[in-house]
Amino acid sequence: MENLMNEKIGDIVAKNFKTAAVFTKYGLDFCCGGQISLEKAAEKKGIDAEALLAEVNAVLQEGGQEQIDFNAWPTDLLASYIVKTHHRYVREKTPVLLTYLNKIAKVHGERHPELLEINKLFEECAVELGHHLEKEEKVLFPYIEKLEESKTDRNAYQQPGFGSVKNPIWMMIHEHEAEGNRFEKIAELSNNYTAPDDACSTYRVAFDMLREFEQDLHKHIHLENNILFPKSIKLEETLL
Repeated sequence: MENLMNEKIGDIVAKNFKTAAVFTKYGLDFCCGGQISLEKAAEKKGIDAEALLAEVNAVLQEGGQEQIDFNAWPTDLLASYIVKTHHRYVREKTPVLLTYLNKIAKVHGERHPELLEINKLFEECAVELGHHLEKEEKVLFPYIEKLEESKTDRNAYQQPGFGSVKNPIWMMIHEHEAEGNRFEKIAELSNNYTAPDDACSTYRVAFDMLREFEQDLHKHIHLENNILFPKSIKLEETLL
């Protein structure tokens, strides 16, 4: 059995995304909070670390469908995948969710006042994520693409106005943490996206969509925080 007790949970998920299901089951944040060891993460949540380790190893030993090895991808390909998969998802789902949440807050808000806060939090999320995606697509990701180009043509490398890739990366990680915190509040207010007995179909669909949105956001942030950003920093260091 592989000993992963002292390995960072973000690194474990980076090696095999199937382990994300185990960490999610126990409410462990492998994306924004992925820089702590499995043992420390378990201790923080009051979980039996040995039992958690056994579940993670069981997943790692499973066969089944081959997963995508994002670690093996060049940074420019990974950045493009994130834009075309996760950025596109955010832009497609956000307006639909805003409509549904606004509607159920108006109709059910008197009996379920938590909906008013959930609606407000997601409206803030929509605005902040919109700005965040723009910064990645217009500033950070184009520079990462230039770093990849410079691997074969070192004369193509030019130091950016922001000094180092670490600077925009730090800002993106800070913004990821803000969205992670926001969704923690949404999950708590919604009882982990569990609609009450008197919920209408729109109410239930909105909560199902919120759960899916959070799951996609976790994958999105994981790919950036735990794979793309560290690889980009290392790549830049080889060119300096």
